[in-house]
Amino acid sequence: MSSDLSVPDEAVAARVLRHFRVSLEERGYHADSAQQSAIQHLAEWLEEFLGARRSWLRKPPAGVYLWGSVGRGKSFVMDCFFAAVPIQAKRRVHFHSFLQELQIRMLAFAGQADPLVKVARQIAEQTRLLCFDEFHVHDIGDAMLLGRMLKVLVEEGVGMVCTSNYPPSGLCPNPLYRERFRPAIELLEKRFDVLPLDGGEDYRLRATPLENWGSYLWPARADDLALIGQRLGLDDKASFDQVLQVNHHPLRVHALEDDRAWLDFSELFERPRSAADYLWLIEHFPRMAVSGLGPLGDYPPDVSMRFLNFIDIAYDRQLRLQLFASVSLERLAEGGAAIDFARTLSRLRQLKVEPLSA
Repeated sequence: MSSDLSVPDEAVAARVLRHFRVSLEERGYHADSAQQSAIQHLAEWLEEFLGARRSWLRKPPAGVYLWGSVGRGKSFVMDCFFAAVPIQAKRRVHFHSFLQELQIRMLAFAGQADPLVKVARQIAEQTRLLCFDEFHVHDIGDAMLLGRMLKVLVEEGVGMVCTSNYPPSGLCPNPLYRERFRPAIELLEKRFDVLPLDGGEDYRLRATPLENWGSYLWPARADDLALIGQRLGLDDKASFDQVLQVNHHPLRVHALEDDRAWLDFSELFERPRSAADYLWLIEHFPRMAVSGLGPLGDYPPDVSMRFLNFIDIAYDRQLRLQLFASVSLERLAEGGAAIDFARTLSRLRQLKVEPLSA
């Protein structure tokens, strides 16, 4: 494990709390009591965790699991905490990106015994503190991969901080998979400090649209070349009706030009696609238009879930997105059965919503 601990004279907990206060002042924010309690707990846990390397009389909790409803400030609290941690061997990762990294790194050990354990030990050698944002599990493959990874990282002494919309008991809600994920839930409940951050208002409801995030346009035709081409910035150099090979699977796109792509909702989400596919697309086309979006209740739950995963990844990777829908944002989830839509809706609300004239 890396040993680049370089704690300054200032106590670790005091450093974290000071940075939190400064961050609040810079943004003109006021922390509510739940946020203040959370950062206080994180600061004290970190000081105990880093000090535990010199005292083995009592092992501190393996990490902190911070959960609460959408918009309660979980990511802000963790960002402030992470920035103040006085070590270099620290990482803040998004759920989907980390799973993709695991799968790629495991390929280096293909054919060997238990490649997951080898990768986990590599990560432990390089990382003292690992912060997961938006921790959630809905796919059994991801659940099994992440559950085993957590166990090895805890055993190797890596400290972890997670934010989630769910308590550990609410992870992996699919009853077909829940028993197989139960050991990971029990690990979180026994070895982590589980903190609720679920009081106060939803701060995202009063957030202004993010200029670079994009737009939500409705009611829009799925084939409106003039509108979509103009919003995406396509010109006479654009290529139309192309087929890409995305992680060895074909994907048809309406148009491509440089770093821009126009894609269809049904092609992106009605066919089986993985988070790795969406990451690949966003990395190659950081400006994207998606047309043909309708009420999510018109689709099976797996289609809605792919859309929600895509929005998670797009938001985290700062994709510049133009969404063209047949219904208003408020009606998008009518009749839908997908879980996690509250988080997605809070992110979509940060798009510039643009009603189109008839």
